[in-house]
This record gives sequence, structure tokens and C-alpha cells, in this order.
Amino acid sequence: MKKKAKALVLLSGGLDSRLALLMMKEQLGRENVEAVHFILPFGEGCCSDKFCVFNFTQKQGVKLHIVDCTKGRLLSEYIRIVRHPRFGRGTALNPCIDCHIFLLKKAKILARKIKADIIVTGEVIGERPMSQRRDTLYLIEKEAGLKGKLLRPLSAKLLPPTEAEKKGIIDREKLEGIAGRQRKRQIELANHFGITYPNPAGGCLLCYPDFCKKVSPVLKTRKTITGFDIALFKFGRHFEDGNIVLGKDEKENKMLEELSKRHKKGILIIPEEPGPTALIRSKRYEQKAKELIQRYSKHTITKFITVSYREGKGMD
Repeated sequence: MKKKAKALVLLSGGLDSRLALLMMKEQLGRENVEAVHFILPFGEGCCSDKFCVFNFTQKQGVKLHIVDCTKGRLLSEYIRIVRHPRFGRGTALNPCIDCHIFLLKKAKILARKIKADIIVTGEVIGERPMSQRRDTLYLIEKEAGLKGKLLRPLSAKLLPPTEAEKKGIIDREKLEGIAGRQRKRQIELANHFGITYPNPAGGCLLCYPDFCKKVSPVLKTRKTITGFDIALFKFGRHFEDGNIVLGKDEKENKMLEELSKRHKKGILIIPEEPGPTALIRSKRYEQKAKELIQRYSKHTITKFITVSYREGKGMD
């Protein structure tokens, strides 16, 4: 080994990315490894839990960077690739290839800032049908401007050597040659490193057709998608292209109220008798919302309370 370089590891929180980080730590030392976790608008499960990854990196003595893509400019950029993915979608609205390119481009900017020599992911050839095929892996690193510079230690022996391996910065013999969806070798490595790990989580919500039924009409009808919209997608019954959202139970009713109050958006229609609360985006949906509340109530609703935390007037 000629010299110790610095590696930036993309850490989703799942087992594969944890192993990638530990393999880099083993070769480079913890002082030469940093991690980045992206909070994505449609991420779910452990892989979207910043506290989970924080606890892991803290235990490993590795610095963690959090990049929040759920608001501001990064959210706008992300929604743009969801609307118009250059490389197509999976079985639903999931723009897997474009998403990976997006993340790697952001990681590349951070790597430059922290003077990291290597960008590392936990990707495994053939583990995912769209974004982790061999040809797709090559495409992603090329489009991200990382050809020859992106290390995938779990499948490295099945891929051409990276610049770091050629220069002797990384010992290729200590890397793995894993392919496919079997987890046997990953579990062996987890035991070797003495770590516990979360069960595989739900992953990207854009892979689920029922969820996409809520998202698709809003993408088509609303020019700007905000954090408020993202939060609304994740619960409730949606009607009128997302302009009416009903809580499914008492917990969701409270969530609607808290969301409206926090973001100062929407108008709440609350029945005085037990029943679902409705959030509407404009007064034009008030009567329809009341009809829907009645439809999904076990009791006859006679009175409603209207609450608005909105700033200004008109559509949100």
C-alpha cells in the first residue's frame, strides 16, 4: 500500500453500505473514512432514519454528513428527476438510475470539499433489477463523472479495477466478489465485523403502485412540490387529485391538524361528531370534503368546524 487515502462512503443505513464502510475502515483506518447519508423525499424504513445511521457511525468513530433532500433546492432538483427521468422508471414511478446518478453527483461535490480520494457505495451486482445490473453500474458512474473512481467493495472483484486499486491505495485482494440477491456472504461479513444490522426495510415509496396513485396526479397538476406535499402523500385517503385528504383514524386526524398548523397550509374540516378530519387546499373543495367525511363516518355528521392556519389567501 503506497499511502492512506480518504474515502467517502454513501451510507443508506442498510447492511451493504455498512459493510462497505467497515471494509474501508479496515483498509484505511477510521480517521480516513467519512460517510454521507441522504435523506430522500420518498425514502422509508431504516434507510431513511438519520438517527440509525448516526448511531452506527458514532460507534465506528466515523464522521457523518447528512444531506437533506426533502426541502429547498435539493427537493426541487429531486422532484425534477421524478417527473422527467432521463433513464426511465422501474415498475412504478421509481427513477432508480437517475436517483443514483443524482446522489453520486452530490457525493462528488462533498468529496471534493472534504478532500476525499475515493467515493464508495454498498452496491452489489444483480441485487436490484434496474439500478444494479452490470451495464447500469457502468452507466451510472459514467453519468456521475466518476468513471474509474467509484469503488463498490462488495462486488469489486467482478468489476474492473478502480484507479485506487491500480495505484495500490486499496488492496483489491481484501475486497469481495458478491453478486445476486443471496445475503449469505454479507451475513458472514457482518459476523466477522461483529455488527448487528436492521432488517431490510420498505425502501423507496415510489416503487409502490398504491402510493404512486397519490403522487402521480399531484405531479401532473401542481407546478411546485413542497415538503408539505411530500408529508401528505404518506398517509390519509386522497381525493380530487390530492386536493382533499381524509384521515383514516384518530392518529391520522391529529397528523393532518399538526401538519396544517406547522406548514400554515390547507383548510381543516373537522366534524363535531366522531369521524375523519379533512384537509382541503381551497374552499372550492369544502362541500365535497363534507360529503366524503359523511361517507367515511359511522355516524351522521350534523356540524363541522372549519380551521385555517394559512398565511394569505387562495390556493396553497
